[in-house]
Amino acid sequence: MNAKRVWSALALAGAAPLFVAGGARAILRSPGNGPFFSSPSPEAGAMALAISSGSFANSGNIPKKFTCDGADVSPELSWTNPPAGAQSFALIADDPDAPVGTWTHWVIFDLPPTTRSLPEGVSKIMDKLPDSGRQGLNDFGKIGYGGPCPPPGKAHRYFFKLYALDRKLGLKPGSTRARLEQAMQSHVLKEADWMGKYRR
Repeated sequence: MNAKRVWSALALAGAAPLFVAGGARAILRSPGNGPFFSSPSPEAGAMALAISSGSFANSGNIPKKFTCDGADVSPELSWTNPPAGAQSFALIADDPDAPVGTWTHWVIFDLPPTTRSLPEGVSKIMDKLPDSGRQGLNDFGKIGYGGPCPPPGKAHRYFFKLYALDRKLGLKPGSTRARLEQAMQSHVLKEADWMGKYRR
């Protein structure tokens, strides 16, 4: 069948051809705009969002300095390869091994899209950070970071989860994790995590 007959058949079926830039490949769309097939995602092959810490190794032991048994300061965190279209970052640190269920240690949101790190020892008395980010309420009932403080026994895991979002959330400082997760729904572009362990 020649090209003219192919496009005629598609027209009769209600499908509209759409060419990508440069005519590299056509995308055929049904009347309901559902693609029959499409070109690979523009991000295919792109490096993924990644978070790391100079304070402890991934899956390694968290030094006492960053826990309730020490100075209880927040660890240094940095990230790379944010996705295109990211308008803000949010961070949640939690302990899924807590006896009462997942315990939230840190909530941060509305970090600007240009942010690539958090320094060690982020202030616990500032719900509004200098770069316009906001800190929420942790499960200790306080603003900012609350370090690992597990009961004696086996090691607990502590996840520092970074979310790249397609919008600034505009939540009030001191918002809870539940409120943050509700606001993030359908706006997460990519996420990454870094995990450390601590036992007493």
